[in-house]
Amino acid sequence: MADVPVTREMVEKVLAELLDPETGRSMARMEQIRHIGIDGRGVEVTLGLTTWSGLLWEETRAEAERLLREKLPAGIGVFVRVVEFVRPPEPIGEIGLTAKSVIAVGSGKGGVGKSTIAASLAYGLKNSGAAVGLMDADVYGPSIPHLLGVNERPHLENNRLQPIVKDDLRVMSMGFLVPPGEAVVWRGPMLHGAITQFLRDTEWGPLDYMIIDMPPGTGDIALTLSQILPLTGAVVVCTPQDVALLDAVKAIAMFRKVNIPLLGMVENMSYFICPDCDHRHDIFGSGGAERRAAELDVPFLGAVPINIGIRQRGDAGNTAGNFGDEATANFFRDICSKLVRQISTSHKAEPPLPTLTVL
Repeated sequence: MADVPVTREMVEKVLAELLDPETGRSMARMEQIRHIGIDGRGVEVTLGLTTWSGLLWEETRAEAERLLREKLPAGIGVFVRVVEFVRPPEPIGEIGLTAKSVIAVGSGKGGVGKSTIAASLAYGLKNSGAAVGLMDADVYGPSIPHLLGVNERPHLENNRLQPIVKDDLRVMSMGFLVPPGEAVVWRGPMLHGAITQFLRDTEWGPLDYMIIDMPPGTGDIALTLSQILPLTGAVVVCTPQDVALLDAVKAIAMFRKVNIPLLGMVENMSYFICPDCDHRHDIFGSGGAERRAAELDVPFLGAVPINIGIRQRGDAGNTAGNFGDEATANFFRDICSKLVRQISTSHKAEPPLPTLTVL
């Protein structure tokens, strides 16, 4: 044990440097230091973290331990635990959506697995303890109902559309409202109205994350979203070959033109590992998205290989199963963690202004 006695003031001074991953502000100032205990065995600290930052709980706890061991007298025992800290979301945008982070998942073209990535992001965040909504904004080709294995119709309660709840995800899609095989033929104003209604008139409840599966290409919906919601940012999904990357670059340009921040790129169908010989085959080339992300100054969130299990589970409406298969789970967990870390880093660099509720 150290010769220098440790005081509460010393511990508080160290913890004042610790930033909340959700808000980017001092956890001490946000009253998230729930307990400080000092005795002959050392220092014990309890931190309160929100479900928004569930994927970052362990690294935040480890950072607190590192700071305490580094800045307190040598030889002091340190133990840090994390408990849940409740901070409800404030209404955002002109429609009053109660969500802390709104993330659009887009692509420059169809067929790159954008909806699979969007649904997997929603499941990965939900699995960390976050409250997650998943909105299918691909009005012309809604895939989310199929990927989740849902064919229910939403109903009204008190003039509010009730989202379909699947595996604790709150889901809304045009696919719930239009008979299978029927085409939606709408112009821009009708699309704007449908997307606004899905966001404004659905009883989403308090959310940590809203994931929006965008239609492919550079159409009207990104502009609609930028006008009615302060989006946290966008994730662009592509495949490695040059022709797909050309379209991904257009999607990135579109998001920048409507002032939606780029949170990162995901390279889907990146490579194939032969299950018989364990040899890697770069069917569509290798590393194209990562190189293009670096050129465009966009974070690279990770690559997902071509995997028969992902395809089979998607066809069977069991996208949740991607996290039960260790051959695929780690890819999606890693992408989700990098995504949340990217948002957290931006909050710490420039903490968002507090929302004032007008009574």
